[in-house]
Amino acid sequence: MARVKFVQRNGSEQNVEIDEDVSVMLAAVRSGIRGIDGECGGCLDCATCHVYVEETQAGLLPPPSAEEIELLSNVSAPRKASSRLSCQLKLPPSIDQLVVFIPEAQS
Repeated sequence: MARVKFVQRNGSEQNVEIDEDVSVMLAAVRSGIRGIDGECGGCLDCATCHVYVEETQAGLLPPPSAEEIELLSNVSAPRKASSRLSCQLKLPPSIDQLVVFIPEAQS
């Protein structure tokens, strides 16, 4: 089973195990991770699950869809090259652990 390491702005970390077909957002919400709101429930409608993927891992994930890119233009925290919506991230079998950083604001 793969894991996601959520890193808060203060540097604290929480590791969460994630099943193959579960999004990073859903794993965060189920585990009570602060800073991941997921107000739309993962429907690609709100951008309140914005994260920064560890830069060395960003290229290992499938690229964002046009819809995700459009929503990323409306995130509250600064957008970075590694910005993703965690509702759209499912770990491919090649990744044992994904590291994501929680931005300072979601909405």
